[in-house]
Amino acid sequence: MSTTSTKEKSVTKEIIILAIPTIIEEVLSTLLQYVDTAMVGHLGEEATAAVSTTTTIGWLIGAFLRSIGIALLAIMSKSLGEGNSDKMKKLAGHAIILVFVFGALVGALALSLAKFIPIWMGTEENVRPNASKYFFIISIPMLFRASSLILGSCIRATLDTKSPMIVNLIANGINMILDYLLIYVADLKVTGAAIATAVSFTISGILMFIVFKCKKEFDLHFNSLKLDKVILKEIWKIALPAAGTQITSCLGYIVFAGLVSGMGTSVFAAHSIAVNAEAIFYIPGYGLSSATSAMIGVAFGEKNHRRLKKIMRLSTLITIGIMIVSGIVLYFCAYPLMRIFTSSINAAELGAKMLKIVAFTEPFFGLMIAMQGIFYGLGKTVNVFIIETFGMWGIRIVFTVLCTKLWHTGLTEVWYCMIGDNISKACLLAIAMLIFTKVKLPKLLAAETL
Repeated sequence: MSTTSTKEKSVTKEIIILAIPTIIEEVLSTLLQYVDTAMVGHLGEEATAAVSTTTTIGWLIGAFLRSIGIALLAIMSKSLGEGNSDKMKKLAGHAIILVFVFGALVGALALSLAKFIPIWMGTEENVRPNASKYFFIISIPMLFRASSLILGSCIRATLDTKSPMIVNLIANGINMILDYLLIYVADLKVTGAAIATAVSFTISGILMFIVFKCKKEFDLHFNSLKLDKVILKEIWKIALPAAGTQITSCLGYIVFAGLVSGMGTSVFAAHSIAVNAEAIFYIPGYGLSSATSAMIGVAFGEKNHRRLKKIMRLSTLITIGIMIVSGIVLYFCAYPLMRIFTSSINAAELGAKMLKIVAFTEPFFGLMIAMQGIFYGLGKTVNVFIIETFGMWGIRIVFTVLCTKLWHTGLTEVWYCMIGDNISKACLLAIAMLIFTKVKLPKLLAAETL
C-alpha cells in the first residue's frame, strides 16, 4: 500500500470520527423540531401552522448568534493549529462577553416582535394567537440559546465534537419527555410544546457553559473577560459576512414561507411538514460540514497545505456520497415519513410528492454545504454571502413570486424554484472554491509563513 493511500485513509478516518458526533448532534437538534411538529401535527392543521409559521423567523433571530459562532470557530481552530494558547484564552473571554451581550439583545428583539410576526407572515387570523404565544415562550431563554450556539462552536473548534453531542442528547431527551407530558397529559397543546422547547434551550445553554469552562484550551478566568480591539475586529471581519449570509438566507426563507402560506393553510401545512421531514436527510451533510470547518481551521493554522487540500477533497466526496444515499432513502420513504408528522392524508400525499422531487437534488445540496463548511473553516465568508444572496433572491424568490402571484401555479412549481436555488449555489460555490485553492490559498499560506 502506498504512503499517499495510507495518509488519505488516515485523513478519511479522522474526518469520519470527528463528524459522527456532529452528525448525531445535528440529528438531535432536528429531532427537537420533529418532536414539536409530530406531536402538534396530530392536534390538527391549525396547530401545525401555529408552530411552523414562526420557524423561519426563529432561524433569523438566531442568525447573528450563529455567525458569531462561525467566526470564533474559524479563529480558535486556526489559533489551535498555530499553538497560540494566549490568543485562545483571550478568545474564550470574548466568547463569554458576546454570549451575554447578544443573547440579551436578540432575546429582547424576539420578545418584542412576537405579537407581529404571524401577521407579517400572512398567517390566517385563527392561527395567529397560538403562533405568537409559541414564539414568545421559546424566545424567553434566548441567553441560554446564545450560550449553546456560540460556546458549542468554540468547543468544536478544539476538535471536541463529543461534548456538544452529549449536551444536546440530554437537552433533547428532556424536550421529548416534556413534549408528551405538557401537550397531551397536561393538555396544554401548542403552549405545552413551546414550554418544552424553552426548557430544552435553557438546559442546553447551562450545560454547554459548564463544558466550555472546563476546557483546558480556554483556561477561562475572570481576567479573560476583557475586550481586545484587534480580536474584535478579526471576529467581526468573519462574523459580519456570515451574519449577512444567515440573514439574507433567513429573510429569503421568511418571504418564501410567506408566499407559500398565502396559498392556504392546507398547502402551507403540507409544505412545512415536508421541509421539516426533508431536514433529517441533509443533516449528515451539515454534521460533516461542521467537523470539516474545525479540521480546516487547524490545518490552516499549521500551514499544512497538503493536509488542507486532502481534507477539502475527501470531506467533499464523503458528503456527496452520503447525500446520494440520503436522496435514495428519501425518495422511497417519502409518504410513510409524511404520515409520521400528520394525520391529514391530503397533506401527506402533497408533501410526499414534493419530497420525491427534491430527493434527486440531494447530492447538489451536499456539495453546497461541503463548500460552505470549507469556506467557513478558512474564515472566508464573503464568497458564501454573495452566492447565497444571488441564489436565494435572484432565483428562488423572484421565480416563486412569479409562480404564486402571476402564473398562479401549484406547490410543485414553487419547489422547483427552491431546487433551482440550491443547484445554482452548489455550482457557484464549487467554482469559487476551485479559483480560491488555485490562486489565493497558496498566496495566503506563503504570507502566513513569512
